[in-house]
Amino acid sequence: MKPMTLVEKIIRAHLVEGECVPGQDVKIHIDQTLCQDATGTMAFLELEAMGVDKVKTELSVQYIDHNTMQMGPENPNDHLYLQSVCAAKGVRFSRPGNGICHQVHLERFGVPGKTLLGSDSHTPTGGGIGMLAMGAGGLDVAMAMAGVPFKLTYPRVVGVHLTGHLQPWVAAKDVILTVLSILGSQGNVGTCVEYYGPGVETLSVPERATITNMGAELGVTTSVFPSDQATLAFLKAEGRAESWSEQKADEGAEYSRVIELNLSELVPMAACPSNPGNVKKVSEVAGLPVSQVLIGSCTNSSLKDMRMVAKVLLGRHVSEKLSLGIAPGSRQVLKLLSEDGSLAAMVGAGCRILESACGPCIGQGFSPADGTISVRTFNRNFLNRTGTKNDQCYLVSPETAVATALTGCLTDPRTLGVEYPAWQMPDSFEPDDSMVLAPPENPGEIIRKETIGEPPKCTPLPDEIEAEILLKCGDKITTDHIMPAGAYLKYRSNIPRYSRYVFECFNEAGKPTFAERAEALRDKGVIGAIAAGLSYGQGSSREHAAICPMYLGVRLLLARTVERILRANYVNFGILPLQFKDETDLDSITEGTRVRISNLRAQLKPAGDLEASLMFADGTERKIVLTNTLSAEDIQVVLKGGRLSLD
Repeated sequence: MKPMTLVEKIIRAHLVEGECVPGQDVKIHIDQTLCQDATGTMAFLELEAMGVDKVKTELSVQYIDHNTMQMGPENPNDHLYLQSVCAAKGVRFSRPGNGICHQVHLERFGVPGKTLLGSDSHTPTGGGIGMLAMGAGGLDVAMAMAGVPFKLTYPRVVGVHLTGHLQPWVAAKDVILTVLSILGSQGNVGTCVEYYGPGVETLSVPERATITNMGAELGVTTSVFPSDQATLAFLKAEGRAESWSEQKADEGAEYSRVIELNLSELVPMAACPSNPGNVKKVSEVAGLPVSQVLIGSCTNSSLKDMRMVAKVLLGRHVSEKLSLGIAPGSRQVLKLLSEDGSLAAMVGAGCRILESACGPCIGQGFSPADGTISVRTFNRNFLNRTGTKNDQCYLVSPETAVATALTGCLTDPRTLGVEYPAWQMPDSFEPDDSMVLAPPENPGEIIRKETIGEPPKCTPLPDEIEAEILLKCGDKITTDHIMPAGAYLKYRSNIPRYSRYVFECFNEAGKPTFAERAEALRDKGVIGAIAAGLSYGQGSSREHAAICPMYLGVRLLLARTVERILRANYVNFGILPLQFKDETDLDSITEGTRVRISNLRAQLKPAGDLEASLMFADGTERKIVLTNTLSAEDIQVVLKGGRLSLD
């Protein structure tokens, strides 16, 4: 057998069905799953709908980290449901305040060489210790908990060959931003990124996890580092040395593409508004006035990041021009900061200490003022994601963020004139799992408050489709565009209510909303459709971006390209995603254009083309060709109205 990459080795070790040929569908066994509360409620409602008594995985963990702001009863209601259903189904429950799912899972549960499926798009954080960790929709994770193999496209593997070592004030965030500047944030579906080479050993696990976490912004299936002596040191410090195994690519493994990256040559980088792929050198944007800095999120909230920030802030004070918020990624990190004096240094410098949770990253609190710049160490800066309309958000490393906090303007940290703090992995992180509840032997009843709904089911697609375009949108439409997060996430268990906000960002004052127009069509028995450009569905694994449009009667998507997770979610909930054979056909479509597809079942073939007609308001009609990228299995699922509608 030819030498294999690490990605290939882990997939083959878990292969259940299919041929290991790039572009072909395979099914693999999933060892671990994780959910967070914004997606977990629906995932467990779906698990219940399947009639599953106990989960079949080696380990499943439910985290409460997204909706920790308890303004009204909706979030506490969901948390009560999740705690009780986890007890009933054999799932560990990480309580509010224990930390962000990706940070905690890396610290306490990740195992090199294992597979991890999470209902959050940043699950690839686990690749930092050599896991094959992937994000997916809640229904796919529910199926994995039920013991169903996970289907994915066998990937092309892009190798990033690392040499050299990072210079002072240049960070892991600058590595992934540089990779983003090379690969971009679209066009990478069906790809994995694997890091290798002598530069790997110079990076600690927290640094590797930053890189794999934000690899989600590339649109790849996952990213992975080898598991080596640095991984062992991390797991020893977590008291989990027995979980370690060496994981690496074979000598001579071949990659579909190799990117040479000399860490010694990298410089501080920034993702500029309003896409993580809009990358520039910090020196190019230095001097911009900033009103707010936030350091945290699952990307940059490790003990390494936080101690560096505290050491820089010690004896100094945050600029009076801005506000600095600090959010440690886990209770473990927060506890260590409180014991070593780091927290005192931060408070003394004028920091605001936030909860160990997602918070501002999903627009829940700490929104910036209108017309001002926010600098964050987060992983996404999609327009309005901060909770402020037309925001200006820059993504940077903690090094650049703390320098900016001291000066009041975007600052290359190399110009700060401060010695770069040294870092050494502690011998022990003093682990404490008292806020992770193991399932009891005798669980009580599952608690369902009035805000807990049921997952909606869908009807089969008709063989003769005549759908109306409700919305025509451009390139890089994200799941945040489709289903806003922030304060709206508390409605995630109430599909009729949450559906009111589908495509809210495109609504115009004084005109019917998207939801109102979709419902009006649905009530007339007319299928709703969406037309879009390139890379439709970037961002979160939020399956509500499929569930809520489906509830409103949307059953058809015509796009130039569709991202992996949203395409899978569309199939799971009975929405047919098709792509234009001729991308210019999108140009002629307007809202109100009708799409007719005849003999759908006869035409819809795996990886095949089908004919359709566009019918315009002036009475004219034009033939077009659409392309189906779904497998035979997916076709049957979507035709029957989604997985919950299957017999």
